[in-house]
Amino acid sequence: MTIKEVGRQAKETKAVLATAKTAVKNEALIKIADFLVRDIRYIINENKKDIDAAKENKMAESLIDRLMLNEKRINDMAEGAREIAKAQDPVGRILSGNTLKNGLKLQKVAAPLGVIAVIYEARPNVTADAAALCLKSGNAVILRGGKEAVNSNKAIVSVMKEAVKNAGLPAEVIGFIEDTSRESATELMRLNEYVDVLIPRGGAGLIKSCVENATVPVIETGTGNCHIFVDESADTDMAVKVIVNAKTTRVSVCNSCESLVIHKNILEKALLPIADALKEKGVELRCDEEALKVLPNEKKATEEDFFTEYLDYIISIKTVSDIDEAIRHINKYGTGHSDAIITKSLDCANKFTSAVNSAAVYINASTRFTDGGEFGFGAEIGISTQKLHARGPLGLSELTSAKYVVHGDGQVRE
Repeated sequence: MTIKEVGRQAKETKAVLATAKTAVKNEALIKIADFLVRDIRYIINENKKDIDAAKENKMAESLIDRLMLNEKRINDMAEGAREIAKAQDPVGRILSGNTLKNGLKLQKVAAPLGVIAVIYEARPNVTADAAALCLKSGNAVILRGGKEAVNSNKAIVSVMKEAVKNAGLPAEVIGFIEDTSRESATELMRLNEYVDVLIPRGGAGLIKSCVENATVPVIETGTGNCHIFVDESADTDMAVKVIVNAKTTRVSVCNSCESLVIHKNILEKALLPIADALKEKGVELRCDEEALKVLPNEKKATEEDFFTEYLDYIISIKTVSDIDEAIRHINKYGTGHSDAIITKSLDCANKFTSAVNSAAVYINASTRFTDGGEFGFGAEIGISTQKLHARGPLGLSELTSAKYVVHGDGQVRE
């Protein structure tokens, strides 16, 4: 099937989904969950083909971890669909309203975006998460995953299509592009006739390509060069705990810490215990000149290191003279995802959260919390690092737009 045909079929389901009752959408989500669990062995067997190919191609272990599916991860995908079924339907919510002087009753009502295209890389769980979120928010979805996960994605989509059809909705509400070539991605980015919005989810290269080449509207997501700034008033034990958590609990995700920024006045006191704790977890340290005076045996950082989202057991270390320099450094090298300050100073905390230009800013907490589930929103399709149309975790509400519904009794404009 051509990409245009997938787009045409998705567009034809827009009206069906936009008017679908909440109960019907929820039934489809429950069946998706049930069918994923029912076909768990089939999905794992297809995923094994992708894992074997990844190992043959010497893919990094951290990326193989992203690609790998097991019973727990598939059960988590199913549970995610069930949780989305339990969530409030975002479609039809009255966002605001008033009565005009001429008696017209004006309501701003949440409405689906329409057809959402999602281009993503080697995380097959995104296939299920994106489809479930789009379905509940009344959007048709076109999924285009990476070549690394093509067998896994095909298996998950086939299971979900069967489930959706079994619930009485058109199977075409979930579109899938099997072609993983660069040309297929570019064609999807320019499918203005059928696609209302594109959400890329992956590394810096993918997101840059979508932003630069797409002619359909793009919600930029995900690249996470996240920082933790240890202020001179910071509690050292807290800093160690937070940084180790942010860096090492799962290095391959976009909310993990990639760069430590530390005040020069606490360098001697705090850097050694932080470094020891990170090295115990196998983290490579790349230090600026000041940090090397405390850690002379570590690797020297280049400017490129400060720009890098490693997604690996590597962290850069930058020494600063004050909070203003820390903010400048983060805003220059960061990606607007998630950044944190460890401090006892309320003034510093307020200055940091006001001035750092990121979707999520933390005071004395790990950046690893930037996640729709952790924020209490439920599942999310990605983390938006831009300011239009949404910022931060893209949950159900963020996958809707709005329309104005106007009630009258014969009014005409003079």
